[in-house]
Amino acid sequence: MSEFEESGIGEECGVFGCVAAGEWPTQLEVAQVLTLGLVALQHRGQESAGVVTSNGSSLPTYTTHKGMGLVSTAFPPEALQKLRNGNLGICHTRYSTTGHSGLQNCQPFVVDTLHGEIAVAHNGELVNAAALRKKVMRHGVGLSTSSDSELITQLLALTPPTEEVDAPDWVARIKNLMTETPTSYSLLVMFRDVVYAVRDPYGNRPLCIGRIVPISKLHSSGGGEGDTEGWVVSSESCSFQSIGAKYYREVQPGEIVQISKHGVKSLTIVPRPEGDVPAFCIFEYVYFARPDSIFEGQMVYTVRQRCGRQLAIEAPTDADVVSTVPESATPAALGYAQQLGLPYVEVLCKNRYVGRTFIQPNTRLRQLGVAKKFGALTDNFAGKRIVLIDDSIVRGNTISPIIKLLKEAGATEVHIRVASPPIRHPCYMGINIPTKEELIANRPEFQDIAGYIGADSVQYLTVEGLVSAVQGGIASLQEKDQMISSNNKLSSRVGHCTACLTGKYPVELEW
Repeated sequence: MSEFEESGIGEECGVFGCVAAGEWPTQLEVAQVLTLGLVALQHRGQESAGVVTSNGSSLPTYTTHKGMGLVSTAFPPEALQKLRNGNLGICHTRYSTTGHSGLQNCQPFVVDTLHGEIAVAHNGELVNAAALRKKVMRHGVGLSTSSDSELITQLLALTPPTEEVDAPDWVARIKNLMTETPTSYSLLVMFRDVVYAVRDPYGNRPLCIGRIVPISKLHSSGGGEGDTEGWVVSSESCSFQSIGAKYYREVQPGEIVQISKHGVKSLTIVPRPEGDVPAFCIFEYVYFARPDSIFEGQMVYTVRQRCGRQLAIEAPTDADVVSTVPESATPAALGYAQQLGLPYVEVLCKNRYVGRTFIQPNTRLRQLGVAKKFGALTDNFAGKRIVLIDDSIVRGNTISPIIKLLKEAGATEVHIRVASPPIRHPCYMGINIPTKEELIANRPEFQDIAGYIGADSVQYLTVEGLVSAVQGGIASLQEKDQMISSNNKLSSRVGHCTACLTGKYPVELEW
């Protein structure tokens, strides 16, 4: 059990969209593709899920289904049957950081505009939401939810001053939104027969495009777009394999991409202020993303291994074995072990079926504590010194009983090495982080954190070490430029948001 998971740190949500290629009505099961894509993004949010499909006509019929809980719970077979006539659609899975939990905040949001209905799905958190809410309300628009996503939807519905009465200019509307709020959002906007994929100018939240191909072409290299059965867009590329799609490319920071049955078209890139670099959330690499996802041309698993190697360089340990708390820090633990030439072994066996509400704990069960979740693999470490790799220590109340369990089971020493720097600051861009006062790095106990959690020693990866591990594998500027047209080169510069570690936010925050 990761310290992140136990501490309630979570990604806000995941977005996914699909547009069938070729003639409509399509033979592609769009509703099935959408729900399978959403299942692959379940780690990004488990509170609620929603899907909107459309037939894509000039007067489209939108079909919506939303539900609380996991995708498997929210979408029974009869819901899929209701959605199955769509030629395109977008969907969303939610972990709320703004807005209350409840079906009314479940996305995608659908609103009527002067030119017809639009559907919007959003991942992120607007840094200037309070000012934008006032602006929308001054236009006489009421807001029925506390979600940033409804706010975005209403801002898109406002007619720009340059727009012709009978000709909706959605690119102008989206650009207008992007000038109103610099970050943080990845958006999917569905109107009639297209889906617009949008990433904020700082690229704080991820978004990428995939191409559905025949199963026979899935693992073959090359091949043109002529065999494309559909286009998908997703918060993470890990969703592509399960639906028979190939990774196509990332949506660049500030880019607006139009996806239709005719293909993918880059419409424009909205620049950042002069001199500002991108600010992709570095914790996507550390924890939030699935290990098999690809960001900036590199697999997340490989980056986590590099973090482990860098940690071994910065904080080596005299130990006999390297291990981890199952299982998000496993790649870092393997990298650490490889760098120091130490054996990697499993020291804990996780009981995956201990539910939080499975049984009301009495005093005796509370005393057993972590033993309900983990069994000690004593034969692997009895009489040995363990270095245990974790992805973070947020509050310190998860790792402490694990150390106690290992020592009682025969470990002579337990050293903790953390594959990310201490979290010291809150996030205002879509990550749910405990208050500054709750973070162990800001508490007096941090001065002797080893003594506080019962470890023989504790060391963290430095901010510089994390940044070098992440950026060390990013493809060169020339290679990235080949992925997008030459006039979009301004987006290829590398930069990452480390605000929760350093307190340096990519934009000035509005209160």
